Amino acid sequence: MCSLIIKLNVHGTYLYIMLEQILTRHILKAVEKLYSFTAEPKMIQLQKTKKEFEGNLTLVVFPFVKIARKAPVQVAQEIGDWLVSNTKEIESYNAIQGFLNLSLSNSVWIDTLNTIHLTPDYGFKPDNGQLMMVEYSSPNTNKPLHLGHVRNNLLGYSIAKIQEANGWTVVKTNIVNDRGIHICKSMLAWLKWGEGATPESTGMKGDHLIGDYYVRFDKEYRAQVRQMCEQGMDEEQAKKEAPLMLEAQDMLRRWEQGDKQVRELWEMMNAWVYKGFDETYSRLGVSFDKIYYESNTYLIGKAEVERGLREGLFYRKDDGSVWADLRSDGLDEKLLLRSDGTSVYMTQDIGTAKLRYQDYKIDKMVYVVGNEQEYHFKVLSLLLDRLGFSFGKDLVHFSYGMVELPNGKMKSREGTVVDADELMDRMIADAKEVSADKVLKLTDITSQEADEIARKVGLGALKYFILKVDPRKNMLFNPEESIDFNGNTGPFIQYTFARINSVLRKAEDEIGEIKDDVVLNDKEISLVQRLTEFPQAIEQAGAAFSPAEIANYCYNLAAEFNSFYHDYSILGEENGAVRRFRLLLSKSIAEVLNRAMGLLGIEMPERM
Repeated sequence: MCSLIIKLNVHGTYLYIMLEQILTRHILKAVEKLYSFTAEPKMIQLQKTKKEFEGNLTLVVFPFVKIARKAPVQVAQEIGDWLVSNTKEIESYNAIQGFLNLSLSNSVWIDTLNTIHLTPDYGFKPDNGQLMMVEYSSPNTNKPLHLGHVRNNLLGYSIAKIQEANGWTVVKTNIVNDRGIHICKSMLAWLKWGEGATPESTGMKGDHLIGDYYVRFDKEYRAQVRQMCEQGMDEEQAKKEAPLMLEAQDMLRRWEQGDKQVRELWEMMNAWVYKGFDETYSRLGVSFDKIYYESNTYLIGKAEVERGLREGLFYRKDDGSVWADLRSDGLDEKLLLRSDGTSVYMTQDIGTAKLRYQDYKIDKMVYVVGNEQEYHFKVLSLLLDRLGFSFGKDLVHFSYGMVELPNGKMKSREGTVVDADELMDRMIADAKEVSADKVLKLTDITSQEADEIARKVGLGALKYFILKVDPRKNMLFNPEESIDFNGNTGPFIQYTFARINSVLRKAEDEIGEIKDDVVLNDKEISLVQRLTEFPQAIEQAGAAFSPAEIANYCYNLAAEFNSFYHDYSILGEENGAVRRFRLLLSKSIAEVLNRAMGLLGIEMPERM
């Protein structure tokens, strides 16, 4: 059902009422007058009229056929006649069997457009008084951000923006996995083969530098395992007893014991990585309100696990490791502390959850994490509940699909990832090349302005291509397809926005509230109706945690405007009232596109 809005003036303030509510009252009254029956509002089914039929809204009349004891088409005609005769909103109708297609009057559409124009932050809901925390990114400090992280960050940031538009106070948070065996692998490789290399001495971003040593560790470790296997050792045993792995495990134990040298090395290398991360986040256009670090939360988690052990919630095996038995809940046994006392991811997540609920009064906690971690979050929910935390059962794991490449999945330790920084560089370069003929037509533009347009278009193409896909599905990344200025792409929508702004800059008319009685054509009415669907698109996107709902709305609105722009003149329209209406319609479309694309984290260039 589309969300049409009309405006009433009540004590000097604007009161916005869904037109469906008004029509519902009219229809209920029609049924009462025609059939002496008091119907319930839930019996009224209104939906947008299908394109092949004339009309704006369609009433399903089948619920009233039995009451009226007449054929469906006759019931539709009788209700239609009553509505046309007794309401100012309905101009005409047509009946197709059990469906009553209603055409609304011009004044309704003009009032609706005026209301949209006069509504600050149109489409956004007021504060609902509740707080939602959205966790995303969650990087490891042993490698730079890659394409998989890009999808995670874009989804998390967009979900946060969409929930804010739905009235939530949102805290955007990040948990940095800054400790553990994987971190020690990079540290150990740097000690062995780094020769004192720093970001400054190499000219590399810190996260890239450390990522190279993570790859180097894996290369040397595999070589050791292969050599041990050639000497007759079983592969699994070789993986456990390879000298590099034993050294990394020893380094982790020393880290947890607070060894001064290990801690100083860890702090230095992590600082390099954080600086690199910050640069990538800034370029990507995402941010966080609160950052947690596993190194600060894992001890809280260990304390909770030890409490659970004392209270009989968990058990210790002969080797000293601590486990949770979740078989009664349909799962299996879950390791919480290793035999050497070191913690696992689950331990850290328990501690982080406890700390977050101490820091904030969270009404809903949302983890934006890939679908390969679905089991992990089922376990986390059960463990938190078992430990007595009321929020355990209510946590939301927003499970999204993986980004795949034409040649298969990415593997960080093998160095086969698509680096986030290199990806952004490529997208911006491609945008500059593809848009060169368009930008060059702007005679009064500087090279710096052209570069800024390319940046917005390149990153807009990347973000839109990723976010337009149903987030729960795996996706195949295709940079060439994403940068196209035609079709369902970010640049197409950005170009539509720039086109409208070009028209508005050339307009000599004052663009504002329409007071004239204008006869609108079907495409103008359809565009106003499309604008009225924006609040519903936001609501649906929030309920489904799906930025794709917003992307789909933006594309449909832009495509429909371009069709109208092709068929009708705006600045060249001779009728002043019609021209002013079209200018206000265009301005409202640009504002909604800008607001909607902003929910996707996409910047809109004024000129292209």
